[in-house]
Amino acid sequence: MKPVNHIKVKKSMTINELVKQMGSAGVLGAGRLGKAVSICEAMIKDKDCKVFLGLAGPLVPGGMREIIIDIIKKKWVDVVVATGATLTHDLGEVLGYRHYQGSADADDAELYKKGIDRVYESYMPNKIYEGMEDFIAKNFDSLKGKKSIKDFLWEIGRLAPSKSILKACFENKIPVFCPAISDSGIGLMMWGHLAKGRNIETRAFEDLKEIIDIAWTAKKTGVIYFGGGVPKNYIQQAMQFSKKASYGVQVTMDRPEPGGSSGAELKEGISWGKLNPKARFVDLICDATIAMPVIYAALKERL
Repeated sequence: MKPVNHIKVKKSMTINELVKQMGSAGVLGAGRLGKAVSICEAMIKDKDCKVFLGLAGPLVPGGMREIIIDIIKKKWVDVVVATGATLTHDLGEVLGYRHYQGSADADDAELYKKGIDRVYESYMPNKIYEGMEDFIAKNFDSLKGKKSIKDFLWEIGRLAPSKSILKACFENKIPVFCPAISDSGIGLMMWGHLAKGRNIETRAFEDLKEIIDIAWTAKKTGVIYFGGGVPKNYIQQAMQFSKKASYGVQVTMDRPEPGGSSGAELKEGISWGKLNPKARFVDLICDATIAMPVIYAALKERL
């Protein structure tokens, strides 16, 4: 048995040095965080591995947007799957709106009167939807002919007036999927045009062929999940058509006992043929807005 090594914090210590010490402690949250960074490092360095990144939860309202953009620009991942909410918040920032520090104890009825939407203690002006409606209306003709959701999202990225998650995916030709795009502000804006009798060519099932093909043809696959939900499950089902994931990192606050996908331990995927029994993997129970900056900063030093 390896001993638990006690963490020694030194002056001017880098984040990577601290994470290595956490990994050396080897147990509980600290040990799992250290292991998560090492597994991410291994899959990114493995030239045969296609890395799938799942993004769910209030990552943009929580200040993670720049990190996600950097991860994509550095091409540490080969596929991105996100919730429609993540991409809606991202597009809102592209159009000049911001998220603001607020309070979870606020009077929500008063916030409603002031046109402020609350994501726990992060605030967003409801006018973001007006800006998004104008953007979609202005660019509808460019968007309506895209056959797949991925191509539709790439087109939004191409049209984006400033840097964004979608623009980074488009410019670096990283496939980005959002199977629940209709469950978002972007989806609502597009539906508004459909309600007026306008047609679009985007087909909900087209992306399945592409993500399954990426998984099927990859020599190896690795998965990184920040949050669960639809992005995690969409990637997990693609893993059934791969040689089973060789690497896995999951950051979640959800519990496995209710049986939902978001809290399911990665090892559960072995029974489904989604994870290789010999894979390197770890479940990190942590708020993604804590784990993501630390993991990214440590990897930036290592890579």
